[in-house]
Amino acid sequence: MLVTDRLEFGWGRVLPSILQTEAAECGLACLAMVLGFFGHHTDLSDLRRKFSLSLRGMNAAQLVEAAGRVDLACRALRVELDRLKDLATPAILHWEFNHFVVLKRVTPRHVHIHDPAVGPRRLTLEDVSKGFTGVAFELAPSLPFRKRRLKPRLSLRATIGKIHGLKRSLLQILMLALVLEAFTLAGPWLTQWIIDDALVSGDGDLLTVIALALLLLGVVRVAVGAVRSWVIVHLSTTLNLQWSANTMDHLLRLPVSYFEKRHMGDVLSRFGATSVIQQTVTTGFVSAVLDGLLATATLAMMFLYDVALAAIVVVAVMLYALLRTLRYEALRSVSEGQIVRMAKLQTRLMETIHGIETIKLFNRQPDRKARYVKLSVDVANTGVAVQRLTLAFQAVNGLLVAAEGAFVLWLGSRSVLGGALTVGMLVAFVSYKDQFTTRVCSLIDRAIEFAMLRIHTERLSDIVLTPPEADQSFEMAGDQQIEASIELRNVRFRYSEGEPWIIDGLSLTIDSGDSVALAGPSGCGKTTLIKLMLGLLEPEEGEVLIGGIPLARLGLRRYRELVGTVMQSDRLFAGSLADNITFFDAVPDHTRLAACAKAACIHDTILKMPMGYHTLVGDMGNALSGGQVQRVLLARALYKRPRVLFLDEATSHLDAALEREISACVARLGLTRIIVAHRPETVRSCNRVIDLGECVAGSRPAGGHRSGDVGRRLYPSTANDTTGT
Repeated sequence: MLVTDRLEFGWGRVLPSILQTEAAECGLACLAMVLGFFGHHTDLSDLRRKFSLSLRGMNAAQLVEAAGRVDLACRALRVELDRLKDLATPAILHWEFNHFVVLKRVTPRHVHIHDPAVGPRRLTLEDVSKGFTGVAFELAPSLPFRKRRLKPRLSLRATIGKIHGLKRSLLQILMLALVLEAFTLAGPWLTQWIIDDALVSGDGDLLTVIALALLLLGVVRVAVGAVRSWVIVHLSTTLNLQWSANTMDHLLRLPVSYFEKRHMGDVLSRFGATSVIQQTVTTGFVSAVLDGLLATATLAMMFLYDVALAAIVVVAVMLYALLRTLRYEALRSVSEGQIVRMAKLQTRLMETIHGIETIKLFNRQPDRKARYVKLSVDVANTGVAVQRLTLAFQAVNGLLVAAEGAFVLWLGSRSVLGGALTVGMLVAFVSYKDQFTTRVCSLIDRAIEFAMLRIHTERLSDIVLTPPEADQSFEMAGDQQIEASIELRNVRFRYSEGEPWIIDGLSLTIDSGDSVALAGPSGCGKTTLIKLMLGLLEPEEGEVLIGGIPLARLGLRRYRELVGTVMQSDRLFAGSLADNITFFDAVPDHTRLAACAKAACIHDTILKMPMGYHTLVGDMGNALSGGQVQRVLLARALYKRPRVLFLDEATSHLDAALEREISACVARLGLTRIIVAHRPETVRSCNRVIDLGECVAGSRPAGGHRSGDVGRRLYPSTANDTTGT
């Protein structure tokens, strides 16, 4: 590519607004916007595949490196606030010490930025001084830079997916609506007949016949309209149910990392886009088709009556269409900002509800309220901006219709006086004109609505286009049993490029029936290692084998049928204790339920409760202590009849005596156990200990250590304590 090829002499450069979908990818979103400005249009999914990011996000050095990898020359600058206008735009600004935004332009009174968190913003210099850290990045295309057009990632048809009965229902609605509109077209013609024939001739019988015909038309219109409305209700309900189920199915198959990198309110907002799209498809599509057909028919009728009058009407609606088109980007921007801010508000509310105990204990209610109100004000302001544009469109539409109506009546009346039209023809023309204007303006509004639908399809695409967990299992003989052993071969893992390895070249073997403790200081990778063994994370290098079979070949679903888990983040679900232990088994085995509760030492405690196993618990709060919750979770893991049991700090809330009792009960089951714990008693209860403080660097052999040796080294204060099971 020649240097001169990068020159731009036109006005075609537009800085796109690209919003981040993950909590910590503002840097990638800013790069995507700058790339789009220079003609290389990309999206976050492409950049996400090229750069792996953790929840820690991207620092300045990583931003410069990433810019170079996408053929953008980038230099970091220290800039004073009054020198922002001297930056070559678009530039990236470091914002509030934990965020990046794109500087679009600087005017004497305002600074325009594209914030990947909320969209375009217009700020005063005072507002900028509160957020700008003084670090900016100027970017320009380097020699290998290539322009690229981005193809739409998700069409409306792709978001709908396979919906049974959709075409047939839409056809029924369309046919009923066509019948309804045919009767609508007949009304003005009958009115003309009354005025020009029945009234002029004084024919009372003809007047009665026409009146009865109008009455019959009205009755038929009401009946057909009611049937059409009912079919629309049926289609809307069916479509919403099937579509929500399809989206939910895909959402449940996404990897855990998808949810860890996003705010809950944002995920709920994206999932809720299905309802908006469904409503537009079921009602808006049919209405748009009918508006187009009726507008065409009424336009033809108007031109049959008078070409000049029809041309006036056409010019008026074209002016309205031009206005809506010119202000589309502004409406899209504020609407998208409103959706994003509402998702943030929902996240803040859910955070507050889930953390209400902590908030009260720290007396932070005023602060939480202030933060919530601030976000509420942002939502209200964007809502006002949307309403302001809507009211402006309505006002302009009203003015155009009034002016066009007055001019048509004036010119039409002169045609009547000149004998070119009859009074009945003028009345019929005005009626057709009103129908045409109403339908065309509605069609224009529907077209804008369909264009705005892209906001929701793009948000929904973050769910439906994210690849699900890989689960390609191979065929096995019917009597083939999978051995409950786990092997890691040269496994390396880190959460993002540029960060240190958490697991570096680790090889280990856990034989069937082994009891293995993962020991080491906090943050050394114990939970990460368990997630790798469970398939929740994929190693960057190396492989995990189950019974000698690579996990990728065995398949996650088949493998997880073999394992039971109690993780640090596990929680109870709204329902009874029996529901939670059986995980809402449709046909629970009550004998096994009681046996698992006994093994977890929670059976007697449950029986002492007034409702026993029918005691209700919820996701927010219940009458159980922390230790009781852990024992219920352990009973749930055992109810699966697992062959491998993973326990990540599963007994941290229990006293030593109860923990020993549970360990003895579980040990008698003969399961392969992998335990993460800090207590020396828990570590020494296992027959092998893997010290991750040494192993993550690949410096230890695969065999591990004898539990007593490591127990004395990790916990020297208890070296002479012989307590154990």
